[in-house]
Amino acid sequence: MASSSSSTKKAARLAQKGKGQKIRFQGGTMFPMIVALVVVLGLALVVYARQSRPAADASDPSVGDHWHVAYGFDICGEWISLQGDAEERDANGSFLNTDFARTGVHSHNDGVIHWHPNSRAAVGRRAVFQVLLDVYDVELENKKLVFPEEQRGQLSAVFGDKYEDGVFESGKTTCTVDGKEVDGSLQMVVWDNFSDLGDGTTFVAAYGSVRVDRDAKVFAVAFVPDNTKVEMPPWAKDLPTLGAADSGQQLPDGQLFGGTTVPGEEVPTITAGDNQTNAPVTSGG
Repeated sequence: MASSSSSTKKAARLAQKGKGQKIRFQGGTMFPMIVALVVVLGLALVVYARQSRPAADASDPSVGDHWHVAYGFDICGEWISLQGDAEERDANGSFLNTDFARTGVHSHNDGVIHWHPNSRAAVGRRAVFQVLLDVYDVELENKKLVFPEEQRGQLSAVFGDKYEDGVFESGKTTCTVDGKEVDGSLQMVVWDNFSDLGDGTTFVAAYGSVRVDRDAKVFAVAFVPDNTKVEMPPWAKDLPTLGAADSGQQLPDGQLFGGTTVPGEEVPTITAGDNQTNAPVTSGG
């Protein structure tokens, strides 16, 4: 007990002796000053980063936008578009197509993507071609295109039972050219606007990730023999009219349905031959 009492008294004396003394860091005051400076600079960088973040691309679609984008599948020289009403509802009024219900993206048997985003699932950097493919259950890989059973009727109408499985694979599936079977291959050509007269930009992979970043774009997915000149779908020139029909609006000549736009101040006169090009397909053009 004496030993315990002695230890208690020593601790008390030490505590009394230390009253009023300042704690000093080894090395003087320099270290805490450096720490404080680092903290201040860190906070300043965070504030700067938040203030200087680039704004979202103004060309990206937003919820509530109403865009029209032409698309088509060139299968060995024959054009098809996706069929079916993605807006169909069940007896309770719920949409049967969950991908459409989630995104609002659909078509009307017209070769037009009606890009009506109703959620974040189809805006900004999520606005990619894959959204349409998912709505219609189309598989599109780097070297393989597969149409679901409900889309194969179009193939049968044009090609008979040749492509009854709906599968088109680069280097394996063939196209008939002048009575001979020629290997076909996949590619995608994209134009920024239906009025473009150039070759567009050719993609040979990652098709689903190609962005829908502006209204009135044109997508052509082609399974054709090598060195085939891929052009716009033949209905792309009618995009303004098709867009107007979507809302039942009749427009004066030369005017475009809301959201279907052409670059520049004036609307060009588009004729049937304007979208044809004899230039070879190039990548990145």
